[in-house]
Amino acid sequence: MSERVTILGDGAMATVCSILLTQGGHRVTMWGAFEESIERLMQNRENQRLLKGVRIPDEVKLTANDNEAFGDATMILSAVPTQYIRSVWNRLLRFVPSKVPIVSVAKGIENETGLRPTQVIKDVLSPGVISDRKLAALSGPNIAAELARYLPATAVAACDDEACARRVQETFSTNWFRVYTNNDVTGVELAGATKNIIAIAAGILDGLSAGNNAKAALVTRGLVEITRLGVAMGADEATFFGLAGLGDLITTCVSPEGRNRSVGEQIGKGRKLPDILKQMDSVAEGVPTTKSVHALSRTLNVEMPITEAVYSVLFEDKDVLHALSDLMSRDPKPERVD
Repeated sequence: MSERVTILGDGAMATVCSILLTQGGHRVTMWGAFEESIERLMQNRENQRLLKGVRIPDEVKLTANDNEAFGDATMILSAVPTQYIRSVWNRLLRFVPSKVPIVSVAKGIENETGLRPTQVIKDVLSPGVISDRKLAALSGPNIAAELARYLPATAVAACDDEACARRVQETFSTNWFRVYTNNDVTGVELAGATKNIIAIAAGILDGLSAGNNAKAALVTRGLVEITRLGVAMGADEATFFGLAGLGDLITTCVSPEGRNRSVGEQIGKGRKLPDILKQMDSVAEGVPTTKSVHALSRTLNVEMPITEAVYSVLFEDKDVLHALSDLMSRDPKPERVD
């Protein structure tokens, strides 16, 4: 079935999704929050800051006009960074069509509330207009620059409504992008958010030239602690060992194109976080998400030593070597995966 999809956002993931969708025969409108940014895209059809050389298909309609954002949309894709979801959806609220399913590709946790992306959207749309609407998450090991080169990739479409999950699966699937379904929205979104924290830690190890043994241990134990948090929040443990969990975690921790790993690497080399963020053209979701997950772990009394260490380095100015030493010198214990 051909869909008419409105993409909210004009960043890297929004761009590659516009390519995916048009390849699948769907009509696409891409909305951006800033008129000057959309005007630049209209001029050259290329996101030169984030995906240089990648052309937005000619058939994609570009707009910064709130009134034109949705038109006759049959599906909405929210590709807005997590910390901006609430403001964007509040801005567009009066134009949002009823009954149209919403798919989020954001990977983070809102700082002020501890809510996942689909929960933030639901919070904005409630009360009244959410009862007849399906909310889904699309997540997985999806480095935007690789998708833009048509390299094979996979993802998970998660929704508590099976028919909606299958609809998202069908909409986004191409011969180089394979989509699976899942009913665990909580697990899929938590996995996508928390893996960014572990990726920052992996980057710190790279910056320190700590070696592959250390990174393998980090990824393994990182998976344990993010699974622990997920289960405490009602997620299915199995989700964290699938594409949205382990798959995404591996990709983000090893890819040189991963923003969060790159932030960590610069920190490991001695640079300060404010200086790193000031020079970035895109959002590293793992930085604000570390604050959110650190708070959740304290509230839920979930042991997350790697997250604790990353938080202390990012926001308490702890020396990275001291943080690593503290992790390595924790009390000996049997290996557990729960």
